[in-house]
Amino acid sequence: MSATEVTFPLAPRRRFAGLPFGAMTSVRRGSGPDVAGSRPYRPGDDAHSIDWAASARLSSAHGADEFIVREYLAEEAPRVVVVNDRRPAMALFPRPLPWLDKPEAMRQASELVVEATLAARGFFGYLDLGAAEPAWLAPRTYHELPEAALGGSFGAPEDNLARAFQFLAEAQPPVPGGTFVFVLSDFLMPFADEHWISALERRWDLVPVVIQDPIWERSFPDVGGVVVPLFDQTTQRFAPVRLTPREAARQREENEARADSLLDHLRSLDLGPVLVTSSDRGEIFQAFLEWADERIVSRGHWW
Repeated sequence: MSATEVTFPLAPRRRFAGLPFGAMTSVRRGSGPDVAGSRPYRPGDDAHSIDWAASARLSSAHGADEFIVREYLAEEAPRVVVVNDRRPAMALFPRPLPWLDKPEAMRQASELVVEATLAARGFFGYLDLGAAEPAWLAPRTYHELPEAALGGSFGAPEDNLARAFQFLAEAQPPVPGGTFVFVLSDFLMPFADEHWISALERRWDLVPVVIQDPIWERSFPDVGGVVVPLFDQTTQRFAPVRLTPREAARQREENEARADSLLDHLRSLDLGPVLVTSSDRGEIFQAFLEWADERIVSRGHWW
């Protein structure tokens, strides 16, 4: 990304303590590179923070195992993790099919998040469970998407987002509070509120990015009497179906009600979603800008 390119701002749900942009360290403790001091080990401390040399000297002097951990000054720069839902249904529908190209939309959205992170001098991370082993990159100064996000497998199980949240909760080093977690999915599979709530309790800044076809998933066309290929989630195959005008109208009502209910429910959890209905980069960028504007107005702060 060049310095002249425009990105959307990372707008947190809550105001950060300390100095923005990572240009200087904060006075509070955190996960930055600068040592603030040391203290005795407490259960639950990250093992990576143990000062082994100091611990060995103290243990030798006391004649018993004693551990000292380093404390660091926090960096007030945003940490960002993109979680990609790579269920088989998210592999639909590659060009030249006349539906939303979900893989391309997910790739473009992920790249825009990378660029926004770089513009804020933040740290970017990535996770998906599309293959046998998790594709996990802890937040660092990455300048592009990992290979898994560009051409990885779409073999994730239906509950892969729940598993991804659990993975992040158990990650070492821990994913700190305040980390932006952009979750990219069509959210057309069951996903219990407890997963959102548990993540919010960890103070992660969750951003659902809802990727849905505007015609076939958020509505339904007037195809009464016409044979159309519909995707069967059970068999994971297309099947020719002839719907009556009444059946098409009923399907449209159900899809529109489901789409509206999803967004309303996410907002009720204080999770302002980003709605993506196109694989066009400009339109996706506009969706992120609208999300950021809404947060800036309501929170009065941004990166």
